[in-house]
Amino acid sequence: MNAKEEPVLDAELVEENKDLTAAAPPVVPAGDYTEAGVPTFDYVRDRIENRVATGIGSAELADATQEGKAVEDQFEARKKAGLDKLEEIRRSMRGGA
Repeated sequence: MNAKEEPVLDAELVEENKDLTAAAPPVVPAGDYTEAGVPTFDYVRDRIENRVATGIGSAELADATQEGKAVEDQFEARKKAGLDKLEEIRRSMRGGA
């Protein structure tokens, strides 16, 4: 084989299958969507209620653990330090020390 010749690749031509290229209809859970694909009111309400319940449960769990309390204490300490620094900046801008 010369340096300029490309190696021959062995390949097979495959004809396009029309059945595979057709888009499959979307799977719609019974009762959750209308025929037009719009979610029902009950489905949306259930999703919202589940998210709210998950959020409330996560907050309660975080408050019930020592790690969650430590994070809350850190947050409060940083908030207080930030407010103190803000007050210090305001005093310095007013000209009072």
